[in-house]
Amino acid sequence: MTPRMLATARGTFAVLDAPVPSGTPRRGHVLLVPGFTGSKEDFALVLPLLARAGWHATSYDQRGQFETAGKPDDDYSLRGLAADALAVQEALAPYAGSHLVGHSFGGLVAQHAVLDDASAWRSLALLCSGPAGFDDPGVQALAGEPAQVRMLRAFLTAVPTVGLEVVFEQQHTAFDVPDEIRGFLRRRFLASAPESLTAIAAHLLEAPDQVDALAATDVPVAVGRGSDDDAWPFVVQDRMAERLGTEVVVIEAAGHSVAVDQPAATVDFLVRAWARAER
Repeated sequence: MTPRMLATARGTFAVLDAPVPSGTPRRGHVLLVPGFTGSKEDFALVLPLLARAGWHATSYDQRGQFETAGKPDDDYSLRGLAADALAVQEALAPYAGSHLVGHSFGGLVAQHAVLDDASAWRSLALLCSGPAGFDDPGVQALAGEPAQVRMLRAFLTAVPTVGLEVVFEQQHTAFDVPDEIRGFLRRRFLASAPESLTAIAAHLLEAPDQVDALAATDVPVAVGRGSDDDAWPFVVQDRMAERLGTEVVVIEAAGHSVAVDQPAATVDFLVRAWARAER
C-alpha cells in the first residue's frame, strides 16, 4: 500500500494505492471514496485485503480533505466532487471501468459520479450511506428529523466563528481513543480546508434524492451498513435499497466506519457484490 500524489485532469489528489501483488491474477480496479471529516486512511485496513484478492484498490482524499489541497474558491459542489472521482478513475484505470465504493457522504458523491458517467463504473457499493441529505423531505417522512441535522447546523455555524481547532476539541471531548489515533484525527481535521468541510456539511443537509435516476442506469448497486451504524436511520437505508432493487447487507459488530471496525467482513461484502455484478 503506497501513499502518493496522483496527477489528474482536475488537479492533484492524495491517494493510497494497493496494486495486486505479483503472481496474483488481476481482476480489475476499485476506487473508494471517503466521507465527511474522513480521508483515504479510512480504508487502510481493507486496501491490502482487496489487493490480495486480486483487486487493484485505491482510496483518495477528496478536494480539500487532509492531504489533497483545497482553495477557498474551489468547486466543492456535489457535481464538482463527482467530477473529481471520475478524474481519479480516469487517471488510474483509463481503459476499463472501476468498481466504485462510497462511504457515508462519499456515497452521495459516488451516486453523482455514476449518474454523470455510468460507463466509468462496473458497479457501485454504498457503505453506511443514504439516498439524500438529512434535511430531505423523503428522509424525514420515514424517520423524522435525524439528530444529525442539529449537529450539522451547529458545525456550519461554528467553523467560521471559532475555527477548526476549537470545533475539533468540542467534537472529540467524549471520545476515549489512544493518543496516537487522536493525534492523527486532529492533524487530519486541521489540515482540511474549512471551505471543503462546510460545503460537505451543507451537502449532508441538502443533497437531493437521486435514487430513482440511479436505479435507471445499468450500473449494479449494493448497499451495506454496520449493525450499529448511527448515521442514516435504518428505515431510510432499507427503503433506498428497495428502490434500487436490492437489500441492505448488515455487517455485524460494526458501527458507521465498517471498513475500520470489520475490514475482513467489509471486503467479503464487496467481493460478493462484485461477483454478483459481473454475473
